[in-house]
Amino acid sequence: MPALVIAAHGSHLNPDSSTPTFEHADTIRETGAFDAVREAFWKEEPHFREVLRTLDSDEVFVVPLFVSEGYFTEEVIPRELRLEEWGPELWDSDGTSATHATCTASDTGQTVHYCGPVGTHRAMSDVIVRRAESVTDDPDVGAGFGLAVVGHGTERNENSAKAIEYHADRIRERDRFDEVRALFMDEDPEVDDVTDFFESDDIVVVPLFIADGYHTQEDIPEDMGLTEDYRTGWETPAEVDGKRIWYSGAVGTEPLLADVILERAADAGADVEDALEMVRKRTGGAALIEQ
Repeated sequence: MPALVIAAHGSHLNPDSSTPTFEHADTIRETGAFDAVREAFWKEEPHFREVLRTLDSDEVFVVPLFVSEGYFTEEVIPRELRLEEWGPELWDSDGTSATHATCTASDTGQTVHYCGPVGTHRAMSDVIVRRAESVTDDPDVGAGFGLAVVGHGTERNENSAKAIEYHADRIRERDRFDEVRALFMDEDPEVDDVTDFFESDDIVVVPLFIADGYHTQEDIPEDMGLTEDYRTGWETPAEVDGKRIWYSGAVGTEPLLADVILERAADAGADVEDALEMVRKRTGGAALIEQ
C-alpha cells in the first residue's frame, strides 16, 4: 500500500504555520487510503530530507502544500528527497499546469510520484469560493459582491502571480461574483488600494496563502486599512473608503483543502476514490462537486 507525504514550508517563528498541514493530514489519515500519511517541512521537523526514511512503503505520493511552482517545488523539495531523474521539465508545465512526475529516491530506492503544488490545482478555485462563503456566512454569496484573490507576488518568480491570476480567471468565468480581481502584496496591482479596483460596495478578500501568519494577519489587514494596528484586531466586515471589506484569512486553513491534496494524489495515479468521497462529505466538498 502506498504512503502519502504532505510537504510544507513550516516556520521557526510562527508556531501556527504548520497547523493546517497537520489538520489536513489528520483528515486524510482517517480515510485509511494510505499505509501512512506523513507531514514534512523545510523549517520544522520532520524535515523533507528524512521523511522518506520513516516510511516502509515502496511507493510514495508527495504533494507540496505550496501555492505556486518555483524555487521550493522545483529545486528544494526534489533535492532534499534525493529524486533521481528529476528536472522541472518533467512537469511540462506553463507555470500552472504541473500534474506529477515519477522518480526514484536515490538513497531508499522508493518510487516517488512527485505532484504539482496544491495552489495551482483546478480544485483550489472551489476552496477560494468556499472561503468567501465562510467569511460572509452565505452559501450563495456572489451577486452584488466583488472578490479579490490575493497573492504575495514577486518579480523574481513570474509563476507566483500566475497561480493567483489562474484562479481569478476561473472564478470570473463562472459569473458568480459581480467582479473578480487578482491583487498582490509585492507587485501591481497591489492589495493596498483594494477599494480602487472594485465598483461593488461589498468586497470579499481571500488571500491565497497556505497558513495564517505575518502576511495574512499583520501586513494585509493594515495595508488594506482594516486596522491601524493588527494587534487591536478588525471587524468583519470592515468599512474602508465607503465599502465593506470581508477579509477571510488564509485559504489554506479551509478544511476543503484536504480534498485538493487527494485530487493531486489521484491525478498521479493513487487509488483514492473512496477517500475523496469520505473527505468531501466531511468538508462539504460534495455540494461543490454537484454544482
